[in-house]
Amino acid sequence: MEVKLWNDKRERDMYENFSELYAIIRATEKVEKAYIRDIITPSEYELECQKLITHYRTLASTLKDIVPSIERFADTYKMDCPAAINRLVVSGVPATVEHRAAAAASVATSAAAVAECVQNFITAMDSLRLNMVAVDQVHPLLSDLSASLNKLSILPPDFEGKTKMKDWLSRLSKMGAADELTEQQSRQLHFDLESSYNSFMAALPNAGT
Repeated sequence: MEVKLWNDKRERDMYENFSELYAIIRATEKVEKAYIRDIITPSEYELECQKLITHYRTLASTLKDIVPSIERFADTYKMDCPAAINRLVVSGVPATVEHRAAAAASVATSAAAVAECVQNFITAMDSLRLNMVAVDQVHPLLSDLSASLNKLSILPPDFEGKTKMKDWLSRLSKMGAADELTEQQSRQLHFDLESSYNSFMAALPNAGT
C-alpha cells in the first residue's frame, strides 16, 4: 500500500522545502570540513560556500513561519552539523571573508594606534619647546604617550620609549604638581622624547607596517 507524505500541494511543497533545507545543511557541513582539511582551495570553498549561504537565506525566508529555528530543525532530523549551523545561521559569510575582515580590522587598529603615538610624541615635544615644564603639565602628556605605546602590540615590552617614559613618570610622581623641571631636566626629557620617537619610527617597517 502506497503511503502519501502529503495531502495537498501545500504540504508537498513544504516537504520538498524541508528536503532542500536538509540537503543545504548537509552540503555546507561537507564544504566546511573540506576547507578545514585543505581538500579544496580557499577560492573554491568561498564560491561554493557563498552559493549555499545564498540558497539557505532564500529558503529560510520562505520557511520562516514553519521553521522558526534551524537549530531545532537540525535536532529534529538528528543532523550533527555544527559547522554548517555556525556558517549558515551565526556567521552568514564564508570563513575566508571572515578572515579578510579580521585582518583588515587588525591593520586599521594598528594604524590608528600608530597615529595616536605619533601625535602624543609631537604634543609632548612641542609642549617642552613652549616651556610648559610644570609637573601637572608634563605628567599627563607623558602618561598619554606611555598608554598609547603600551596599546601598540608590535612594540616589544623593553622598547626604549616605554622604559624611558616609565622612568620619567616615576620621577615626576615624586615631585609636587606645581614643581617645574629644571632647564637641564627639560633638555634631557626632550632628548629622550626625540630619541624614543626616532626609535619608534624606525621600528615600524620592521613590524611590517
